[in-house]
Amino acid sequence: MTTNRKSLWVILLTFLLSAGSLMAEEAKTTFDSGNTAWMLTATVLVLLMTLPGLALFYGGLVRAKNVLSVLMHCYAIAALASVMWAVGLYTMAFDHQEGGKWLGGFGKLFLKGVGVDSDAGGFPETVMVMFQMTFAIITPGLIVGAFVERMKFVAIMVFTALWLVLVYAPAVYWVWGGGIMFQWGAIDLAGGIVVHATAGVSALVLAKMIGPRKGFPKSLHPPHSPGLVMIGASLLWVGWFGFNAGSQLAANGAAGMTMLVTHLSAATAALVWCIVERLKTGKTGVVGIATGMVAGLATITPASGNVGPMGAIAIGACAGVVCYFMCGFVKNKMKIDDSLDVFAVHGVGGIMGTILVAFFGAESLGGLGLNSGPDGQIYSSMEQLVVQLKSLGITVAWSAIATFIIVKVTQATVGLRVSEDDEYEGLDSAEHGETAYNFD
Repeated sequence: MTTNRKSLWVILLTFLLSAGSLMAEEAKTTFDSGNTAWMLTATVLVLLMTLPGLALFYGGLVRAKNVLSVLMHCYAIAALASVMWAVGLYTMAFDHQEGGKWLGGFGKLFLKGVGVDSDAGGFPETVMVMFQMTFAIITPGLIVGAFVERMKFVAIMVFTALWLVLVYAPAVYWVWGGGIMFQWGAIDLAGGIVVHATAGVSALVLAKMIGPRKGFPKSLHPPHSPGLVMIGASLLWVGWFGFNAGSQLAANGAAGMTMLVTHLSAATAALVWCIVERLKTGKTGVVGIATGMVAGLATITPASGNVGPMGAIAIGACAGVVCYFMCGFVKNKMKIDDSLDVFAVHGVGGIMGTILVAFFGAESLGGLGLNSGPDGQIYSSMEQLVVQLKSLGITVAWSAIATFIIVKVTQATVGLRVSEDDEYEGLDSAEHGETAYNFD
């Protein structure tokens, strides 16, 4: 009888221990379902921005004989960036445990340790990997607009691979991954520094080095399909909610405010661009209102986690005016054929928003507050401005220097520009052996 009782106690104890172990395991792998669902949705929205949003937006702006090349560039960059992100870029950008001030570590190389149970703060780390991967896809995709109709496809792939390693991944770590600018308290919710400043400056350098299209600036052809431009821009507008609101990394009130201010800035910039265009040319074009809207999105991006609705309207109004005139300044004054205005819209917009958040993010101007410094005290507007300018200066300088080096390496290895005959024929046929429109 005593033996039977001991056996029962052993069985009961074993059962309790097993149950406790199972409960602990379950607790370890339980994530916030609302946050997880929102981050999955936001990830899809950001990918929508590139495929098909950016592809159609840029595709409509070029000549008909080059539209497929632009679509191909966006698609191929998406595939390349995805694989590179999983292999090594993610760990370079976000491994702060083994990283220093300037570059992340390599503890997550080949996504080591990223599994079903790994946590990114309330949702699976696999979702975080995918979400940030979509940023790595669209950022070099933006640069495509600087060299359309004249750059070799193989050169684009080499340039993109090197640029992701030397420019993008370090910038992500500096601002978001725990690096030097993160430690300073730099404000950049979704990429004014990381995405738009890097891509915009690199686009300007690349456009200068590759040289203008034939006939620039006097005899350039108008966009072949403003309708495609509008469709692509509309997809960008929708997808940008995942870009900005998703960067709050939770389904909460902050994400709701971020979505609201993002929309208001885009709408305001679109209207202001129309007004300026009407005053300057007497016309109000589809391409203009779409471009103005994108300028508003780019400009609000770094500030969207800190400003209130009225601040967003003010930022959108600034974007509609400044980015409009910068388009003409780059082409007519600087004589640089940044073909689809990557620097004027994304670069200038992102830089401007990164600066303006120091003011419109302050509670005194209706903002939600500024960041805190290393001592834990909230920055004043001027203190935040110093941090913003310092972070921008380093990022802009490194983007320009690294891009110059990358272009030189690309030019020396695979060449940079297509032949004059191929440029005349169009890249769809010369580089890809296809045509976008067959009317037989």
